[in-house]
Amino acid sequence: MTKLLVLLTLLPFGVFASGDPSQTLDLTDHWVGYTALALFVVAYIFVMVEEFTHFRKSKPVILVAGLIWGLIGWHYAQNGITHAAETAIRHNLLEYSELFLFLLVAMTYIEALRERNIFEALKVWLVNKGFSFRQLFWLTGFLAFFISPIADNLTTALIMGAVVLAVGGSNVRFVLLPLLILWWQRMPAVPLVRLVISLR
Repeated sequence: MTKLLVLLTLLPFGVFASGDPSQTLDLTDHWVGYTALALFVVAYIFVMVEEFTHFRKSKPVILVAGLIWGLIGWHYAQNGITHAAETAIRHNLLEYSELFLFLLVAMTYIEALRERNIFEALKVWLVNKGFSFRQLFWLTGFLAFFISPIADNLTTALIMGAVVLAVGGSNVRFVLLPLLILWWQRMPAVPLVRLVISLR
């Protein structure tokens, strides 16, 4: 189990799976692997308690990511495998920038819809139809089913989350269940916890 956790922490090395196995180092039983895992846990704890400490979660995450990359790069350099770490960093930087651009577009799309009062219009239409909360729950699920093939999963979750919040308003019982379902399938835990805390 410990080896699996360390491997999951050192995900950047998945880039070497198709490469030459002699160019990778097994850090599962090495102090660098254990240190990386401990640093990751510390950073994640800072992310979880951000609501109470008011310490921005980006700071510990970026610091720890840099420290982990530095440790791994140093260990690879000590073993004379400098090119493998460079390849991994380039690969992961490309993946992170692709994800960043994707999220930027998805959030811009949602903000454009919100600015044009699409969610308010949908809310008024749904409320004027006289749907019960149970019917609204199934209707938003039905809409998500048909929006998902057109938009990506994250954008669908953002759209339907905005619709549920617009329609449900301050009814925490109605809002919480659809958001939990959306979170379970598509969204990370921290934004959901912050949302639930903000609904109180």
